[in-house]
Amino acid sequence: MIKDEQEIHKIFENCPDNLEFRKLRKRIIRLTREVIQDYGMIENSGKWLVCLSGGKDSFTLLASLIELKWRGLLPLDFMACNLDQGQPNFPKTILPYFLESMEIPFRVEYQDTYSIVKSKIPSHKTYCSLCSRLRRAHLYRIAREERCTAVVLGHHQDDILETFFMNLFHGGKLSSMPPKLLNDEGDLLLLRPLAKVSESDCIKFSDCLKFPIIPCDLCGSQDGLERQKIKNMLAKWEKEFPGRKQIMFKALSNSNPSHLLDKSLFNFKNLVRK
Repeated sequence: MIKDEQEIHKIFENCPDNLEFRKLRKRIIRLTREVIQDYGMIENSGKWLVCLSGGKDSFTLLASLIELKWRGLLPLDFMACNLDQGQPNFPKTILPYFLESMEIPFRVEYQDTYSIVKSKIPSHKTYCSLCSRLRRAHLYRIAREERCTAVVLGHHQDDILETFFMNLFHGGKLSSMPPKLLNDEGDLLLLRPLAKVSESDCIKFSDCLKFPIIPCDLCGSQDGLERQKIKNMLAKWEKEFPGRKQIMFKALSNSNPSHLLDKSLFNFKNLVRK
């Protein structure tokens, strides 16, 4: 979008006037739209609960959805939601002030999951698993109260790759974060429209638009996490072999069950010579 065009929303008011940012913005919007279309995320009369943690990823998600809606490519309503989990020194006014100034419908709810996680998980263990489960339960409840059809998260391509290797190395299974998932009750979808967007693009995009980033002081306070080790491993591979992360990500949507070992996916017993 060129500078003398009318900006589509207040969230883009700090939009830089240079070719590099225009390419970045176009790429993020294109990839987000591809995921939404490829995985059939849009339902008739749907309403999305867009989870806003205050991190670079969720801000990128929110801005992308706003642009797609303005362009008529996202024919549904959505509202932003921040779950204040009780972390010490969490800046409670930043997100409400930002969302009000941007005229974005939102809901902020306080639930002290921080104390629960700290009391249940030893400091040398990762908090992420329990924290995520507690957060997800509250988000599902809020989505139902707001009559939403989907909970939308800002997980990006790097999150998906890291989760794959976490499950491979520590869980003994081939699985990751799917772009679209139906909850156990069958009444809500869990969506990840940034599935094809890289973390580095989210960082650049958020920096360019000067979003008020809020760090996570729960998991961010832990050293030596396995996920961080995997992130470092992937970064090293990417530095040594540029493009490797893209190839690995492509492989997640290009599986061949007959060349793996899972008997539930391929009937090896009935494979006989003609």
